[in-house]
Amino acid sequence: MQQRKKVSVASVSKKIIFYLVFVGIWEMFFRLKLWPEYSFPAPLGVAENLVTGFSDSSYFIAVGISLKRILIGYLISLSLGFSLGLLIIRIRFLDETLSPLLLGLQTLPSICWLPLAILWFGIGEDSIIFVVAIGSIFSISMSVVSGVKNVPPIYLRAAKTMGAKGIKAYTTVVLPAALPAIVTGMKQGWSFAWRALMAGELLSPKDGLGYALTIGRDLADMNQVVGVMIMIVIIGLVIDKLIFGKLENAIRHRWGLTRA
Repeated sequence: MQQRKKVSVASVSKKIIFYLVFVGIWEMFFRLKLWPEYSFPAPLGVAENLVTGFSDSSYFIAVGISLKRILIGYLISLSLGFSLGLLIIRIRFLDETLSPLLLGLQTLPSICWLPLAILWFGIGEDSIIFVVAIGSIFSISMSVVSGVKNVPPIYLRAAKTMGAKGIKAYTTVVLPAALPAIVTGMKQGWSFAWRALMAGELLSPKDGLGYALTIGRDLADMNQVVGVMIMIVIIGLVIDKLIFGKLENAIRHRWGLTRA
């Protein structure tokens, strides 16, 4: 136990030192005046912008609205993507025809869906949620297909030997075995959803982190632009640590891959 605590403290110390050095290098480049101040802000200016934004609650509102949008869109993409992936696995015709199309659509940048979203839903919440959902649904579907296809056949034969067939074999053997690939696709879909959200909010008439980015750009306020970027990175790290990280740790523990 004490050894683990020492390792944890050492790891935290290394991270703190790394980020202090990073901020120091950032400050050094700012003082060298290689770029104008309006295009390369100082760490102190970004920190003051963040403090001001959270003090007047504007950043709290922006974060709350963006999280609401991405959660709705991501949950839609998760349910539809998972269902679509299972349908492709079960129906050979869909596997032969729809899989290549989904693979192609997965490479399509989310911003390409914006014109269609605006024409169909107008500029507002619905178009943003649509872009978020469509931006991550294909990666989730393909991860389900890939994960199930890569399950070793011996698992299915063992399941049949033990009396598990049909849906029971899928729920007790196939899906648990495919879970690592599915979780990887969920993480990828989450990152795609964030990119799609920022693309949609750049055209948002009000609120959201993407809207804050637009205001910072229009006012040539790089302190705000970089501050919003830092918030997005921190949110991503927190979500990964609290949700996807725990899922991956649970899977590794289940498969006996955790370190002693």
